[in-house]
Amino acid sequence: MDHTLRITEIFHSLQGETRTTGLPTVFVRLTGCPLRCQYCDTAYAFGGGEVIPLDAILARVAAYRPRYVCVTGGEPLAQPSCIPLLRHLCDAGYEVSLETSGALDISATDVRVSRVVDLKTPGSAEVARNRYENIGHLTRNDQVKFVICSREDYDWAVTKLIEYRLETRAGEVLFSPSHGQVEARALADWIVADNLPVRLQLQLHKILWNDAAGH
Repeated sequence: MDHTLRITEIFHSLQGETRTTGLPTVFVRLTGCPLRCQYCDTAYAFGGGEVIPLDAILARVAAYRPRYVCVTGGEPLAQPSCIPLLRHLCDAGYEVSLETSGALDISATDVRVSRVVDLKTPGSAEVARNRYENIGHLTRNDQVKFVICSREDYDWAVTKLIEYRLETRAGEVLFSPSHGQVEARALADWIVADNLPVRLQLQLHKILWNDAAGH
């Protein structure tokens, strides 16, 4: 393997989001992102990092003896070597997830990976970057995430949920309140009032550790 990736950090924690919330997980955070969402909590991963060979990344992950591995960023798919990294992690027997902005093509990723694909709302300041072609590649192993910044964002997300019948394409549809912009209880009340086929997602790491970094 001669692939290398620019890595911001590799660490072991509890998964703070998605359908594996609360489970011990190893995170591989890749450096760099072409988007600038206004609520981003990982701007420290935009630059810097360390160039590490794929073999060495796999060895560092294996040292934690994980069941779950999450490849995150930044935007992992901005680095071409993310594709073989995901494949090798799956080959090693881990349950692998990928956190991606939804702005880049997901079609080349290993089908064993649970792809957590954002649909950027108007309030994110990056709604124009959504790659709607990705929706056609979703499977029941995948998850779609909306970060809700306002009531207007919520209404927009409901429109997209219906338009693309997302609950039939992905295994999970996640609605998450933007930290400090929408109260979690308000979003919960809206979801219940509309009886939506979505899961309310809170960021467990912020509740437990007041951790600014998205896991």
